[in-house]
Amino acid sequence: MKKIFIIILTAAVFSSCSDDIEKLNVNVKDPSNVPGEALFTSAQKSLVDQMTNTNVNNNIIRLINQYFTETVYTDESNYDLVTRTIPEQHWQFLYKDVLKDLDQSAKNITNTPLGLTENPLDKQNKLAIIEVLNVYTYAILVETFGNIPYSQAINLKYKTPKYDDGLTIYKDLITRLNNAIAKLDTGGKSFGDNDRIYGGDISKWIKFANTLKLRMGITISDIPSENALAQATVSSAAPFVFTSNLDNADLKYLTATPNTNPLYVDLVASGRSDFVPTSTIIDKMNNLKDPRRAKYFDNNMDDPSTPEIEYIGGENGASNSFAQKTHITPTIQAPDFPGTILDYAEAEFLLAEAAERSLYGTPADAETHYNTAITASILDWGGTQSDATTYLANPDVAYSTAAGTWKEKIGTQSWIAFYNNSFEGWSFYRRLDFPVLIAPPDAVSGFPMRYTYPIIEQSLNKASYTEASAAIGGDAVETKLFWDKF
Repeated sequence: MKKIFIIILTAAVFSSCSDDIEKLNVNVKDPSNVPGEALFTSAQKSLVDQMTNTNVNNNIIRLINQYFTETVYTDESNYDLVTRTIPEQHWQFLYKDVLKDLDQSAKNITNTPLGLTENPLDKQNKLAIIEVLNVYTYAILVETFGNIPYSQAINLKYKTPKYDDGLTIYKDLITRLNNAIAKLDTGGKSFGDNDRIYGGDISKWIKFANTLKLRMGITISDIPSENALAQATVSSAAPFVFTSNLDNADLKYLTATPNTNPLYVDLVASGRSDFVPTSTIIDKMNNLKDPRRAKYFDNNMDDPSTPEIEYIGGENGASNSFAQKTHITPTIQAPDFPGTILDYAEAEFLLAEAAERSLYGTPADAETHYNTAITASILDWGGTQSDATTYLANPDVAYSTAAGTWKEKIGTQSWIAFYNNSFEGWSFYRRLDFPVLIAPPDAVSGFPMRYTYPIIEQSLNKASYTEASAAIGGDAVETKLFWDKF
């Protein structure tokens, strides 16, 4: 009996060991085993991180658009995109950390069986929201580079994916967005707390998707062959866009790393003093007596003997003394300051532009939307209705008396409003060509109208890269993209 017992015990032990050894072959970090909801959260944060940070290795749009300039190391303020391979970082963050995670999130959610009490609309809403963020991300890539990998992207089957035509991609994205909007249903729920922007609120995602659709329709409005599509896209989206600052797409950051606002990481935790606001934006806002100066900038240059706080910007592209220039407001440097990728002010500026282009309403409606956009921005930054009313009464601000064409009026005021949403500021500038931004004397190129393709693409995907470069008119920062020809 003892021998039989020992044999059985030994067999059990070996069986257990065998099971344990087999488990070692399981990749517990495989994204296919991660809940789709967690991957969505990761993708969402990676997206907003990339769009809002000011790390010179990753995103220099604030420098290009002359909101910030550098104090000591001035390469990036002078449009050097190559030394730090900035386009590659932007490309990889959006493809690898956003689109890939969204793709796997959708697969995992699709493959997860519905619970007995789960509403099928919940899954439908989750997949539709993922699709909306896919469209947003691909649109940013097209607006940044032009032709990009699309039909063969995010697919390991294609080691050297082809680059698709930018306009063809953009038109397909509008179709995908329309389909996603049609599937968003307030009768169901979605991601709940895993959604760091809207907490799973479907009605807010419907507004976000339509505001994105409005933006995309306006983006293609200068293309003669796409007038009908621009009209249809704008007019069908406009009634359903953001209606207040409560709709803003703000990702909620936390006070502890690694979930803090990237600006806190770049401007505070780094212990560095690399950036100051430019004289370009400070002088413009000083001249207009803009009430947002106290919200955008620190008062470190204040002289108590003078009746008004003094704001002194840094010279764009030159070395600047951090101590002798106005500093960036502490507000946006707080670890939990939200990151914004789309807001109510932008929706109203887009509606003003749509009115002037007679895509939605008439030019007579533009002034109302212009005033609403500026007011929304001032209120969102903590100003008052009185501040907005006084500012809009300034003859240099008022729509009826401010200098220039409608493009100059909307272009200038949207550029000011997008101080903390630099990519949108850059997009409006490229489309409207205002305000006039002068390249610094030591710039290595003309004003960047796009990012150049990542250098790594020239070596690892050369044939596709070469074809795409030729198709867009040359891989230079000055090359205007298909939607920016005027």
